Amino acid sequence: MLLIAARRRDVGGLPVGRVLPHFRRRMVGPFIFFDHIGPATLFDTGLEVGPHPHIGLATVTYLFEGRIIHRDSLGNALEIGPGAVNWMTAGRGISHSERTPQALHHTQSRLHGVQMWVALPRANEQDPPSFVHHKAADIPEVAFKGGRARVIAGSLWGAVSPVKAVHPLFCAELRLDAGAGVRLERSWGERALFVVEGAVTIAGATVKAGEMAVADDATDLVAEALAPALLMLVGGAPLEAERFIWWNFVASDRALIEQAKHDWQTAPVGGRFGTIAGENDTIALPDQHNGR
Repeated sequence: MLLIAARRRDVGGLPVGRVLPHFRRRMVGPFIFFDHIGPATLFDTGLEVGPHPHIGLATVTYLFEGRIIHRDSLGNALEIGPGAVNWMTAGRGISHSERTPQALHHTQSRLHGVQMWVALPRANEQDPPSFVHHKAADIPEVAFKGGRARVIAGSLWGAVSPVKAVHPLFCAELRLDAGAGVRLERSWGERALFVVEGAVTIAGATVKAGEMAVADDATDLVAEALAPALLMLVGGAPLEAERFIWWNFVASDRALIEQAKHDWQTAPVGGRFGTIAGENDTIALPDQHNGR
């Protein structure tokens, strides 16, 4: 089992804990990016992540607390709140922004959640972009002794998420009472458990808040809560080949990333990545040494 501690970053004025990619583990199943957002108290305009591009992945935004306005170049503009799921598939290219709702500007508001990226299979990297929003009430919940789970994507414990993915994967929010446990089955494929709040023990090791435990492939593992715990479970089948990641771009071929860099730098508005209604600025391409 591998333990990964989140590294602190600043994204649009918001503190985040970056877990994946990590130099010791770049992916878990198709999950290539995992950020723990906050928890944070926001002031003035709050979160301000302007228009930026993606290719070759699906972004998954999931909140425990707070609200974010998502806008994208497909014309979607909606608010995501706790328990809902934004699943944006970039495919060959999309741009979007993430901001605190106007009604919360110049107030003290809270924001806490995760953002994950799922790398697309090679056959789907050049698919047209798409976006799906699932309300909190549509996400299935499973109760078990000492806890409960919300199955955000995939199928677990007999529950099937409405989120449609193009590759075998799973993602769930878990809440455990102190002393309760959950088994991480090796039959699920690659598995990782991130501790959002509280602490758990796995295979004799203590995993604290802000840490991710990545299971090896050979054994079932049991996570037992030392105190009331909030957890995120992710994983699935590995992809068919290595993935490269640079800034917001993911691809099986570096040439796809180089082309995306060129296209965003030369035409961030109205070109390959489209235009976002209501947005006037864009995030510039980083220098060559500042990609992820």
